[in-house]
Amino acid sequence: MGNKLKSIGLIGIGMVAGAAATVQLSALAQQGAGAPGAAAPLPLDELRQLADVYGLIKSDYVEKVDDKKLLSEAIAGMVSSLDPHSVYLDQKDFAEMRESVQGKFVGVGVEVAMEDGYVKIVSPIEDTPAYRAGIKAGDLITRIDNVPVKGLSLDEAIKRMRGEPHSKVLLTIARRGADVPWVVPVAREEIRVASVKGKIIEPGYAWLRVSQFQEETLDEMVAKIQELYGKNPDIKGLVLDLRNDPGGLLPSAIGVSAAFLPQNEVIVSTKGQLPDSNATFYGRREFYATRAGADPLARLPAALKKVPMVVLVNTGSASASEIVAGALQDYKRAIVMGSQTFGKGSVQTLRQLSADTAVKLTTARYYTPKGRSIQALGIVPDLKVDETLQGDGLNALRVREADLDRHLDNEADKSAPSAKVAAKNAERRDELEEEQRALAMLKDSPPLEFGGKDDFQLAQAINHFKGLPVHLAKADPDQDKPAPARLPGEEQKPPELKGPPKK
Repeated sequence: MGNKLKSIGLIGIGMVAGAAATVQLSALAQQGAGAPGAAAPLPLDELRQLADVYGLIKSDYVEKVDDKKLLSEAIAGMVSSLDPHSVYLDQKDFAEMRESVQGKFVGVGVEVAMEDGYVKIVSPIEDTPAYRAGIKAGDLITRIDNVPVKGLSLDEAIKRMRGEPHSKVLLTIARRGADVPWVVPVAREEIRVASVKGKIIEPGYAWLRVSQFQEETLDEMVAKIQELYGKNPDIKGLVLDLRNDPGGLLPSAIGVSAAFLPQNEVIVSTKGQLPDSNATFYGRREFYATRAGADPLARLPAALKKVPMVVLVNTGSASASEIVAGALQDYKRAIVMGSQTFGKGSVQTLRQLSADTAVKLTTARYYTPKGRSIQALGIVPDLKVDETLQGDGLNALRVREADLDRHLDNEADKSAPSAKVAAKNAERRDELEEEQRALAMLKDSPPLEFGGKDDFQLAQAINHFKGLPVHLAKADPDQDKPAPARLPGEEQKPPELKGPPKK
């Protein structure tokens, strides 16, 4: 069992836009002489060439270059040439990654997006410095410490808002209807972000949102489900909301899936070059419980295994959230509703190089219980439903895995090569007039609050539970017709599974 836990620690599902994989680490030194590739001869001529270039830069460049910076950039360039999710993490990046996985960071406490070159507040996090300062959803940050935001990337703006605890940052805020900008000093604090939210939408119907798969996600989910069933013991339908969930830790994704499936079922499998990368993960405690003690899922009400479910996804649903959606879809345990997901079906392993640096390296592809690889394809919903009645909002404009340079192909599905998907997405992005219309519509619309009264996709999920008409998206002629919707009780036989027999 110890070896199985070690494997889980090594295999993490990376997140879109620089978010984290797993923090259980394995040093490169663990790859002994018998490991695959360890005995391969070194390309000495190329290594000499690298050393020659390094020497030329040190002797001939116009100004002195710091050794550590030069070598770090060389490592980063080598790793980033592989695929979009393999990256070198320097001291700062490594620290930020660990903070993200733990669900905490030092900042002002806002969820943000970019709009017209400014940072738009999607939502202030409750009981944080920004929330207490009166910053509201829809506000635009135009300056950070008097530095114009226009021209900065979103990541650069976020880094400027982060800093040491109790230090202050000066934010210039533009608010709709206000005549002049509002300048407010905000003291940074350690922000702890809960990854699970939930509430009773109306009697009999519950909404459960997982925004990111962190170390505490499983415990948070169990506590929230207990709270929901305490308020309404006779829940007739549960919506699991994975929209804009970029992924996170694999054990958390396994645990969330296992909460709704029969015990011991296959959740996900991985295949790669290393023996440790070829593994099958089941819905058992040893695969999702990261701490000693009782099984956290044992506290869940028995009714959870049978309650009808809808899983909401969109283009921002990636990696670990695609594992959950794919598993529940394969077993026909839930109806998947929304937009086609991002399509990140690769596994990242974190190899620590020093006490504060590491390489996040793509080491495997992952597969749903039916053996589907969703790399560069994503999960196709059973019921396609747009974000709003007017259209699919930013989902129609977002970049997917297949759009990324050097992305891995979907080797398991040669009938639908990722090149075809990429060409289609490129054609979509080239429709500038359509993009401009969509962006103009979004500019005049308030930020979408998942789980709010104006959440169109959530309303369609409730309609599905009640047997009412569901407003489907415009048909996509390039996609197969979605499978007919079934409630979980209509088909209990699991699909044929690939992989080793259960133990």
